[in-house]
Amino acid sequence: MSKRRIGVLVMSYGTPESLDQVEAYYTHIRRGHPPTAEQLHELTSRYEAIVGGFFPLRENTNKQVQGLQETLNREHPELEFVCYQGLKHAQPYVEDGVEQMVKDGITEAIGVVLAPHYSVMSVGGYVKRAKDKAQELGLDIEFVLSYHMHPKLLEALSDRVERALTKFDGAERQDIRVIFTAHSLPEKILEMKDPYPDQLLATSKAIAERVAITNWQFGWQSAGQTAMPWLGPDILDVLQTLRKEEGVANVLLCPIGFVSDHLEVLYDIDIEAQALAQELGLHLERTESLNTDPLYMETLSDVVYQKWAEKANLS
Repeated sequence: MSKRRIGVLVMSYGTPESLDQVEAYYTHIRRGHPPTAEQLHELTSRYEAIVGGFFPLRENTNKQVQGLQETLNREHPELEFVCYQGLKHAQPYVEDGVEQMVKDGITEAIGVVLAPHYSVMSVGGYVKRAKDKAQELGLDIEFVLSYHMHPKLLEALSDRVERALTKFDGAERQDIRVIFTAHSLPEKILEMKDPYPDQLLATSKAIAERVAITNWQFGWQSAGQTAMPWLGPDILDVLQTLRKEEGVANVLLCPIGFVSDHLEVLYDIDIEAQALAQELGLHLERTESLNTDPLYMETLSDVVYQKWAEKANLS
């Protein structure tokens, strides 16, 4: 007897695969409006600065999708899970992933985003696109909306903080300021009572309790360059304040809003924030990204299976 097949649409932001794709990628982010020469140069320069233009996000995402499929099938051998990618700003787009499932004969599916915290402007956007396409094609699909307090996710992040705290030779543990960070979003989400900031704080508090640290705070990073105000304070401003006004000498950044090494980690933290820290005479470290950590793969596997089980019981 053949196994019941469940499609899993694994969604993420997407990235160009090479430097010559940056312009098309940026144009898609800008809703069809090509970037100015200056904007294009700035983004291309950031990619070039990361290990000479190597694009780690796409490879990391491929490995995460493969790792999730292997974990699901290992943990639930009575079923057959098939994972598909759906990217927000690069091919295969979210809609392409849904379409491929239908072509492959998938009739039931679960969608999950490679981002633990929900916002209507981030995860909500992925879900809407996937849902619209699925309805058009008649695919039965349900979605995992967030998993920011999953015990295995908290364990993986806490382990990283614990390990990174050992990088500050001679510094007393209580003298190291830990700053949890995530991608900023436009301030208007606050008026919408969006859960994003509260979910991020809940994850931060849970990690701090597990690692037994009290000297911590939250900061935002990688805000978009738009006319509307974005959530702050920005991490670069926070570093200035900590050094100049509070005399803090050791800072550990923990980018809990990002699950793999990509531009916001490898450039915005490792290059931009690190350059400012050196200028300020600040010892700055960051925690390792989750990437394909088995605990993260198991987190995703758990929430996908749980969502499928809920759905199966309803039908």
